[in-house]
Amino acid sequence: MISHFLKLEWKQFFRSSHWQKGIAIKIVMAFLALYFIVVFLAIGVGGYFILKKQFPEQDPLQMVNSYLLYALLGDLIFRYLMQKLPVMNIKPLLILPIKKSKLVHYVLAKSSISFFNILGLFFYIPFAVVLMIEGYAISGALGWLFAIILMIQSANFLNFLINKNTIALGVISVVLASLIGLQNFGIYDVTALGGEVFDAIYTNPIYSLIGVVVLAVLYNLNFKQLKNLVYLDEAVSQKVVAVKSADLSFANKLGDVAPFIKNDIRLIWRNKRTKTVFLMSFLFLFYGLIFFTQETYKEIPAMLMFASLFVTGGFALNYGQFIPAWDSAHYKMLMSQSFKYRKFLESKWILMVVMTSFLYVLSFPYLYFGVDIFLMITAGAIFNIGFNSLFLLFAGSFNRKKIDLNKSGFGNTQGTSATQFLIILPLMVLPILLFWLFNELVGANSGYIVVAAIGVISLLCKKYAMNFIEKKYIENKYVMINAFGKEA
Repeated sequence: MISHFLKLEWKQFFRSSHWQKGIAIKIVMAFLALYFIVVFLAIGVGGYFILKKQFPEQDPLQMVNSYLLYALLGDLIFRYLMQKLPVMNIKPLLILPIKKSKLVHYVLAKSSISFFNILGLFFYIPFAVVLMIEGYAISGALGWLFAIILMIQSANFLNFLINKNTIALGVISVVLASLIGLQNFGIYDVTALGGEVFDAIYTNPIYSLIGVVVLAVLYNLNFKQLKNLVYLDEAVSQKVVAVKSADLSFANKLGDVAPFIKNDIRLIWRNKRTKTVFLMSFLFLFYGLIFFTQETYKEIPAMLMFASLFVTGGFALNYGQFIPAWDSAHYKMLMSQSFKYRKFLESKWILMVVMTSFLYVLSFPYLYFGVDIFLMITAGAIFNIGFNSLFLLFAGSFNRKKIDLNKSGFGNTQGTSATQFLIILPLMVLPILLFWLFNELVGANSGYIVVAAIGVISLLCKKYAMNFIEKKYIENKYVMINAFGKEA
């Protein structure tokens, strides 16, 4: 029966009308996945020797074990934001003599072999093999690896239980941030606690069986939850969702653009893909930690400028590049209303500017890394507010791809075209190139000033830029209506 299900999904994938439309994007995603696999594999093979060389007095396995607790919580947050829930078109199968339990078991088994579960194994399996080659106990290494695999699968099924619960995401994020804070400020040695747990599993592999119990419980909870939904009347019924209306009266101060701002806020918070973009923009705040904490990058200021742009530009870049496709589902209705197109565009611009400004305020802790780093972030924020926000609006006039807002953001290439790749070039290359040129020829301060000046000049020219952008959208109005009216 499982082989029959696989054949059906294989045919459905290749016979679908839209799979060939995004073939170029799928190839790019395949190469990206291959890149991450190679990177994880290389780290898995060489990780032991790198740690042994850098920290000769410490055990590499114990060092890895010390940070596995952070890895587990970080993985849960990443899965919540990125991982798609397992899906299967079960409506035609519900009228056939197939046990519902088989359908549910198949969907759950399908989720266990997702890319999220496999990617980490390209690090852990080679690392465990190297441990055994280097003289570690085979039973201990295999028990440790078995516990890691069970942990990954448990995170997979736990994610499905909490996926739509924003409170759960908040709790996990607070716990992770609290543990990092306790460790960094020397209040409690969290790494030692996490290390002791996984060290114990290596010493006594029998403890890994606890993971079997946890996995079985989570699997059973998911099975019961999904089985309750596998009924024909549930599959064909129209769900009526009572939407809670938030108080958005504060937006009334914005005048004529207030109704559009309110609609955009509701759209972002009520739909999965836009909510993912919104929440991910806060993760981009930590992007600078990858670069600002490494001595290597301090010798390449242009790379620090690259990171600085992302610290405050996470929302503008991810949300702005799909304007106005976010409204594609009701774009025809919008264009039939009596309002100035300029107000519609300005609402998008205000949203990007407000979010970028808010992220800039949250970036103040980067002062810890020095005034130079914070000046980079400030220059990047001004550039994002001035130049990037207007350029993203202009680029949106070329968008022709419809977006389904209820689908997850990760691995979802719907709405993506060559336009998105071309947009990134001036947004990223221009400020980095300008900073590099002036930094090399004049000095670092001149680099900050030039990048910030481009943003300020763009703001001063906003009126003329918006006139040009509005004219472009009006010219392409009916082309976009026709494109968004087609099936995605």
